[in-house]
Amino acid sequence: MRPHSALAQAAIHPPHGIFVRRAKGRSSRKIQQEFEHIRKRYWGQRFWQRGYFSTTSGNITDDIIMRYLDRHIHKDGLSPSA
Repeated sequence: MRPHSALAQAAIHPPHGIFVRRAKGRSSRKIQQEFEHIRKRYWGQRFWQRGYFSTTSGNITDDIIMRYLDRHIHKDGLSPSA
């Protein structure tokens, strides 16, 4: 996986949008509580990117996931090591 990316398995309930929002919020809080330099850097800013990609695992390959990540890293002006 690329930096700033996560692969998760989730049940159908709660809906994936709610799951992603909760996961991003909780992980952001936990990371910023644990690492002061990150908290200072991202204070008042968005920690995670807005979007997310979701599909059933039976329909895609690892290559499809990597192409999606590469496309969004390039689009957002981020480097894989950012």
